[in-house]
Amino acid sequence: MIRSGVMRGMARAGLTFAAELTLSSGRRADLLGLSKAGHITIVEIKSSVTDFRTDEKWEEYKSFCDQFYFATHPDVPLDIFPDDEGLIVADAHGCEIVRDAQPLKLAAPIRKAITLQVARTSANRLHQIALHNREPGKVLANEFLAPDK
Repeated sequence: MIRSGVMRGMARAGLTFAAELTLSSGRRADLLGLSKAGHITIVEIKSSVTDFRTDEKWEEYKSFCDQFYFATHPDVPLDIFPDDEGLIVADAHGCEIVRDAQPLKLAAPIRKAITLQVARTSANRLHQIALHNREPGKVLANEFLAPDK
C-alpha cells in the first residue's frame, strides 16, 4: 500500500521508480526513483514503529542518492522519524510529502553506476515478464523481434 501510494504520488512529480533494487553495498533500497534530470531519490518504507526502530541500516542509503525519504502510512506516528530526514505519508492511492528531503551531493561515477544498474535491472525484469507471460510455443510480438530494416 505504501509503495503503491509513493509511486503514484511521486510519478506526478516526474519520478519513475525501481522497487527492491540491490545497491553495490549489498543493501536493498525499497524504492529508487529517477527524475527526468537524472537525480536519484531513495525511499525507505516503514510500516510500523517496530519496523523503524529495528532498522539500523537506513543511513547507508544516503551515499547512493540525491534525496532520501522515509515513507509510512497515516497510522504510524510521525514523531518517530528524524526531523532532518525527508518524510512521506502514503496510502494506496497517493502520497503527501510532509517534510522535504535534505539535498545530498552524489558523485558522478556513483550516479552513472546506479543509473546503469536501474536500466539493466528494469530491462531484465521486463525481459523475464515477456518470457514467462507468453503462451508456450509463441514468440514475442514481431515488432520486438523483427530485424532492423
